[in-house]
Amino acid sequence: MTIYVHPRYNRSHARLDPQLQRLADRRILLFRRDPFDPRLDTHPLHGKLKKQWSFSINQRDRILFEFLDKKKEEVAFLDIGDHSIYR
Repeated sequence: MTIYVHPRYNRSHARLDPQLQRLADRRILLFRRDPFDPRLDTHPLHGKLKKQWSFSINQRDRILFEFLDKKKEEVAFLDIGDHSIYR
């Protein structure tokens, strides 16, 4: 799987607590192996974000992303953080 990273994601990731950064990095490894692993709670979004998806880092924080191809082999990480990233 190829993961592209949006500059907004990089800025948001840099502002996270180091412990949350490490947890996010572990979740990304899990995502690379299986984007639909039940532990990630990967789900499509609705409304104006209907082309985007998210998966859970913990109970509060998410990674917002978009599949770039039909085979789901290319992904763009758009943002990371709490539910405010959906605005």
